[in-house]
Amino acid sequence: MNIIKLLDCPEFIAGDNTILREILHPAKTSLALGYSLAHARVPAGKTSFRHALKSSEVYYILEGEGEMMIDSETQAVQPGDTVYIPPHAVQCIKNIGTSDLVFLCMVDPAWKLEDEIVLEHE
Repeated sequence: MNIIKLLDCPEFIAGDNTILREILHPAKTSLALGYSLAHARVPAGKTSFRHALKSSEVYYILEGEGEMMIDSETQAVQPGDTVYIPPHAVQCIKNIGTSDLVFLCMVDPAWKLEDEIVLEHE
């Protein structure tokens, strides 16, 4: 049995400017995984950078209020919402609440640096 504690996963700033903890990644475990799973956080008033992945991605919103932007479409998201992001779609998420926007990100196949294009920077 494998149990990973969130606080045992180092926190870092991802390329899209979200605060991330990588929970599962095939390059960092002996588990036979084809996907990666991360815990993400966007502080109040902040927006992740517009970016696109070669892989599909799923966000599951845990806490906070946000606006998810995929290509030319924008929709509100809240806890309990699941968002599917197709491969190559331009995406970002904006925190429109007063506390952190917290969500899980699953990338399939697993996230790789060379598969991500960040379209803007601070």
